[in-house]
Amino acid sequence: MADRDNLLETLRGSRDRLTVRPASDGGWQLDDARLLSGWRTQASAEKGSAWPQPLVSHYARYFRDGNRTAYEGLVASRQQRLTRAVVMAAVDGPASREEWLDEVIDGAYLLCEQSSWSWAAHDDVFTRSGDVVPDRSRPYLDLGAGEVVAQLAWADHLLGTSLNERAPGLRRRIRLETSERVIRPFLDRLDWHWLGLDGDVHNWNPWIHSNIIVAALLLVDDPDEQAAVVARCIEGLDRFLASIPADGAIDEGYAYWWNGAGRALEGLALLEEASGGALNPDLPVIRALVAFPHRMHLGHRWFLNVADGPARAHKGLPWSMLHRWAVRLGDSDAAAHAATFAAVEPEPNAAAGLGRVLTQLTSLSQPTSRTQLGSAQLRPSWGTYLPSVQIMVARQTPGSTDGLTLAAKGGHNGEHHNHRDVGSVVVAVDGVPLLVDAGQPTYTAQTFGPDRYRIRAMQSAWHSVPAPFGLEQGTGSSFAATVLQEPTPEEPTLELGLGAAYGLDHPEQWIRTSLMNRELGSVVIDDRWNLPAQAPEGTHPPEGTHDVDITYLVAGTVRVGSDATATITPEGIPAAETTKGLHLRWKPATAVVLVDEWLLDDPLLSDIWGEKLTRIRFRMPAENRTSGAFTLTVEATP
Repeated sequence: MADRDNLLETLRGSRDRLTVRPASDGGWQLDDARLLSGWRTQASAEKGSAWPQPLVSHYARYFRDGNRTAYEGLVASRQQRLTRAVVMAAVDGPASREEWLDEVIDGAYLLCEQSSWSWAAHDDVFTRSGDVVPDRSRPYLDLGAGEVVAQLAWADHLLGTSLNERAPGLRRRIRLETSERVIRPFLDRLDWHWLGLDGDVHNWNPWIHSNIIVAALLLVDDPDEQAAVVARCIEGLDRFLASIPADGAIDEGYAYWWNGAGRALEGLALLEEASGGALNPDLPVIRALVAFPHRMHLGHRWFLNVADGPARAHKGLPWSMLHRWAVRLGDSDAAAHAATFAAVEPEPNAAAGLGRVLTQLTSLSQPTSRTQLGSAQLRPSWGTYLPSVQIMVARQTPGSTDGLTLAAKGGHNGEHHNHRDVGSVVVAVDGVPLLVDAGQPTYTAQTFGPDRYRIRAMQSAWHSVPAPFGLEQGTGSSFAATVLQEPTPEEPTLELGLGAAYGLDHPEQWIRTSLMNRELGSVVIDDRWNLPAQAPEGTHPPEGTHDVDITYLVAGTVRVGSDATATITPEGIPAAETTKGLHLRWKPATAVVLVDEWLLDDPLLSDIWGEKLTRIRFRMPAENRTSGAFTLTVEATP
């Protein structure tokens, strides 16, 4: 069904079957004008003003000093303004429609004139030629190009008739740029790393393929070429889905689920619509993928954030898309979770992209969907265990985010968007994490270069893990945990051998056990070790260091007592939804307590955690440097 010849017939008339309809069909009168009140205010203020103008000096900064945001921020502002204008042109009445159309025309033409649709951080122009100026003759097909072409495709689909009348020739220009920058490079080249032909399949694959599907359906008018593009996209999505483990885990973490697995689900849904149900993605792994977000939920907007990702969910995520999939698959827990978030965030976010915005508004315009989204309630289970990534999430109160939630991770240090976090733990109280993972800082050239692990947020020294001989964990899939005991609903305990993560000879030279004790209302993290007299050959402990440290990263305010106890309160955490804190006690009481503050100057981190994070290091007494045990017990404060 998915080969080129069959697709020629399957896709005939595909545009007429899409749920998102052209504005000329007359179906874009929203029942609740308040849904776009914020949009109207911002779009009206922007209209007629100068557009954001990304310049070559902004583009070149990535190659000169590693700064990505100078260019990408301006590109994003330009595209978000266009998204707002497109929506306003669709929903506003005839009196102001021409003004909005002119805004759309200007924004779309600026994108056509933009020398590169690629982000500078991805373009290979510098590595090929040493140039810091985009090469128009060799466009780079990346995430940025995919986002631009999909935005133009949805704008053309929604407003095509009006654009023809208001600016004849613009739609032809959009199709020309689409062909030269996206369609031909996609069909003519098989060396794009994100295709996953070398076996390394990551989130770029579904993100770009799903956007190219949009472009093929809406901007490619030749049926033969359209079928060829869609056939190759289906191959690519199949490659991504085949890479997903049976438990549906995403090693890149919750945040990248939305721009990986979530993009795949959007692409599959669009293909099913376009084909009238002939391209039916009935695969068992999809059910597991749909369950992943709610399995990583801690409470409120907080999620377990392994790898590169924030601990608090972004606004504007396409919850309605996830809800539709969950309902279709009969996953009531995933449906309730998605519906709850969709109901409290009805106003779309332009940063999500035009396609996601239009899909969300289409869902909200359907009364039955609005009712379903408003009536659901979160029903978190006891927790979860995902063996492929060795992640456990365990709740003190099954069915509720009240009390303690423990997340413990094994895995390895060759994961996508990896942080050196093998063996790390996160503990939340009433859904708010206080023993934390710092998460993703602002991306720069260093983030994905050879000096990645010079970034503090990526280091094991700033995760809640041990440090035998003061060692950093190693990089690569061989620096891994060995599971010694898997958790069950009745016994939520994850026991890991961590020795290999530090280059030790045997996994069981360091054993960490993380457990939720529901009966006593406590979390216990127990470390036991049996080390050689000195660090193994090939490892590189800090000079002169023979100490054994056990580190915990803390958000909020820390107060260390004099009796082997400490308290942590959520003071200083922006938008913390609880006043409860954590009480820590440990043994042996002879461990030396060292406290280091990390003053946060990165807005991606400070917006979530406030002014600082705090590292508590427990340094073992001399007699316990080669063998010993350390137990941390965590309880909620009243």
